[in-house]
Amino acid sequence: MTNHRGNSKGRIIVFGAGGRVGRAAVAEARTRGYEVTEAGRADGDVTSAADVARLAAGHDAALVAVYDQGAAPGVFFPEVARALAAGLPQAGVGRLVAVGLASVLPTGAGTLLMDTPGYPQEWREFYVGHGAGTETLRATAPQALDWVVLSPAGDFDHTGGPAGGYAIAPADAASRITHADFARALLDEIELPSLHGTHAGVTGA
Repeated sequence: MTNHRGNSKGRIIVFGAGGRVGRAAVAEARTRGYEVTEAGRADGDVTSAADVARLAAGHDAALVAVYDQGAAPGVFFPEVARALAAGLPQAGVGRLVAVGLASVLPTGAGTLLMDTPGYPQEWREFYVGHGAGTETLRATAPQALDWVVLSPAGDFDHTGGPAGGYAIAPADAASRITHADFARALLDEIELPSLHGTHAGVTGA
C-alpha cells in the first residue's frame, strides 16, 4: 500500500489502483492535490468489511476499480459491494465512487446495452455479475454512505489522446472515452458530488 502525504486537499483511498482505471484515477487525484493511498490485493481483501474499514480509516473518500479474474463475477462483485457498504461507514468514509460496466446500463431507448442486437454475449456472466454488485450496493449501503457507480457509456478509447472533457450519457456501444477523461469524471464526483445512489455512463466530449 502506497501512501503519499503532504499539503493535500483531502485523502482518497483507491482500491484497485494497479489497473488502468486505477492508475489514471491516482494520477488525476494527485494532480489535483489529493493525498492518495493505493490499495492492492497485498494490502487486504476488498470483499472483507474489516479489511475495507482498516484500509479506509482516515480517508475522506474511496474510489473502487476492482475485479478478480479468478472469482465468479456473480459472487465477487456482490461481496465487494457488501464489504464497502459495511466497511466504509465504519471507517468514517462518506463518499464512494465505484467503477461499473456499460453493459448493464440502459440505452436511450431503455434497453440494457447487453440486451441490444449484436452485443457480445460471451462475457454475459461478467456483465450480470457486475450489475449484481451495483444492485447489492443499492440494497445494502446505509444512508451515511453517499455512493455512485460510473462507467464508460460504451468502452474505453485505448488509442486516442484525452479530449479534456466528458459528458454523462446513456449506454451506447459506439461511445468512447479515454482513461484520463474518465478519471476526471471520477474525481469530479469526489470533489463536487452531483450523482447519488445511481449508475451513470460517461462519454468523451
